Amino acid sequence: MRLLEVCAGSVESVKAAFEGGASRVELCAALSEGGLTPSISMIRFAVGLAGLEVNVLIRPRGGDFVYTNDELQCMEADIRACREAGVNGVVFGVLTQDGRIDVAACERLVRAAEGMSVTFHRAFDVCRKPYEALEQIISLGCNRLLTSGQAASADKGVPLLRQLVEQAAGRLVVMPGCGVNPNNAADILNETGAVEIHASARSPRQFGRLETDPLVVRRIIENINPNHSLA
Repeated sequence: MRLLEVCAGSVESVKAAFEGGASRVELCAALSEGGLTPSISMIRFAVGLAGLEVNVLIRPRGGDFVYTNDELQCMEADIRACREAGVNGVVFGVLTQDGRIDVAACERLVRAAEGMSVTFHRAFDVCRKPYEALEQIISLGCNRLLTSGQAASADKGVPLLRQLVEQAAGRLVVMPGCGVNPNNAADILNETGAVEIHASARSPRQFGRLETDPLVVRRIIENINPNHSLA
């Protein structure tokens, strides 16, 4: 069965993802900034929903993905707090000034995350030499790579996504994300060979606020798993 991970930026969105049948959420705050580390209370709320896997974004600020030692120490502390809260995994990415994977910094974070699932996030989409970067991410022990295929959206990144899935050859999960919706999710998976996909599944709420919609979540799941009916 193909898996949908929902990017949830609020308590309301976490509940909607759960009600829509999502297996996992990537929990974050400040989606307008591309996502930041959420509060510990929000993390505990999500973990409290039985049957929902919770991966938490570890990103101390917006902007680039080049971090100081002080920022890395804060990220390590956030990872430890996530473990204590009982989360399934953490999501991070660190680059060097010249746009390569910062292997040394990522090793620190992977060590801090020992025992948890690790996803390298879309920092990959602005890094140089994606095939070399993929091998480094695999060597770090990451379980998953979230990427749009270095394109404006996952459907436009299909050619690179397909190559990354083939290169990874099951050594980690390549998970397409960005611009995923009920109309394109199945095509992206079919064309890339990926088995997991990432979407915010949002719709407008009062005052123009965007939140995850359980109906959109359900539609994506049904479209990527046409022979499986949700309970």
